[in-house]
Amino acid sequence: MARLQKILIVGGGTAGWLTACYLARTLNAKSPQGIRIELVESADIGILGVGEGTFPSIRGTLAAIGLDEAKFLRGATATFKQGIRFVDWVRPAGAGGVDHYFHPFSLPSRRGDGPELLPYWLLGAAGNAPFAEAVTLQKRVADSHRAPKRRGDGQYEGRLNYAYHFDAARFAGVLAEHGRGLGVQHRVATVERIDVDEQGSIACVHTREGDALTADLYVDCTGMRAALIDGALGAKMRSARDTLFVDRAVAIQVPYARADAPIPSYTISTAHEAGWTWDIGLQSRRGVGYVYSTRHTDDARAERVLHNYIGPAAEGLNARVLKFDVGHRPVQWRKNCVAVGLSAGFVEPLESTGIGLIETAAYLIGHLLPADGDMTRVAPLFNELMSARYERIYDFIKMHYCLSRRRDSQFWIDNTDAASIPTTLQDRLAMWRCRPPHRLDFVTDVEMFMPASWQYILYGMEFATDLAPMRAAHPRFDEARREFDMIRAVAAHAVNDLPDHRALVEEMCAHGIGDKNAA
Repeated sequence: MARLQKILIVGGGTAGWLTACYLARTLNAKSPQGIRIELVESADIGILGVGEGTFPSIRGTLAAIGLDEAKFLRGATATFKQGIRFVDWVRPAGAGGVDHYFHPFSLPSRRGDGPELLPYWLLGAAGNAPFAEAVTLQKRVADSHRAPKRRGDGQYEGRLNYAYHFDAARFAGVLAEHGRGLGVQHRVATVERIDVDEQGSIACVHTREGDALTADLYVDCTGMRAALIDGALGAKMRSARDTLFVDRAVAIQVPYARADAPIPSYTISTAHEAGWTWDIGLQSRRGVGYVYSTRHTDDARAERVLHNYIGPAAEGLNARVLKFDVGHRPVQWRKNCVAVGLSAGFVEPLESTGIGLIETAAYLIGHLLPADGDMTRVAPLFNELMSARYERIYDFIKMHYCLSRRRDSQFWIDNTDAASIPTTLQDRLAMWRCRPPHRLDFVTDVEMFMPASWQYILYGMEFATDLAPMRAAHPRFDEARREFDMIRAVAAHAVNDLPDHRALVEEMCAHGIGDKNAA
């Protein structure tokens, strides 16, 4: 079989350009002997710029493609993201009790041979402190509007773990410029027809402009249209709507009241009667949207909920309605075509999994790609790994809903119905009633979220794990209590040591990354 020589990516946006950059860097597309990477995108198809959140893996991906962090921040109007603040998820607003919890990106503290803190938190060694606040510095740092790093920390390095918020349309532009520098051949044209050969593989892609484009591997980044993987090859979606109910969003871009307004370094997710709002702070505006279930509300009511959440700042601003189907294609790589991004599937944006799934797909393509072009063994492996990852994510997202104590609307009642909870998640929750989540509960290669993330959500939602019968197995109670005291003390120091979030973003955009001795 002939050597694999060319990859054609159909579609731009974040999915197309991030994949193109990763493959170009991994496969050395600039070399005369390297695999050619070409991207074709239509000038007629716009990119949604509602305000995008990411997962910490994005730092490794951007570093891998060689993109300067300050250039990224400047070009994508990006800010830092240290986690997610969940408001009114456990109980309705005004119902009493704690009204929010935090999902930080930093792992629970554990020094040397010190005790694992979770069992001791469950046994009361941290007093009444919420789990995330007891075991990390990050909540207090983020609540104080401090950044997760200092200018002198260098490219993609930080004192605390972090991701980003950014404008998706501008991010795609940054990636496009960077990708061309990595050797990606860029063609602006509209794909109108796809030829399939007798073996069921894509033979050619035809554009409105008269181009006939061929490749050894075609990457479908055409979004929910899935023009290649579905339109040409017939790989269908598997819906997850029986588990995850939301299927629509209405979004507004909201300017700050003043130029120096503090920028939260976390996504604010607030639960409502039929879904939840996201509130993302960029450099000059907020991206705010309401994600909801059309089975439980209508578009007019959803827009009122969004306007009520934003308040007077929403007056005169136009809302954009976004429709989506939650689910994935069990076959994302068929013959010589692989789907990446929305063409492969979509999970609601609660934990910012969209770009993380693009990163995973690009990584797998780049490192599983057969030099001889024989896709017959690679495709099933790719499909197995990606489908398993989607299924794990469904469980993780559903856990946010099914543990809620809200019963103020049919949406929340239906989300706690056992019929809507996957058996895999029900089994885990049953085990975790008498022991906390452990790394052995998770298969690393198909998990997007580490055990700590499950722990933060589980105990943020006030899940009860009864360790009292196993108390004798945890004899380091006093040591753990001292560790909790130390974390509180170090958190206070970190608030004083780390810079203001907005100030750091503006400094990095203006001056780039400083040297290691910078303050």
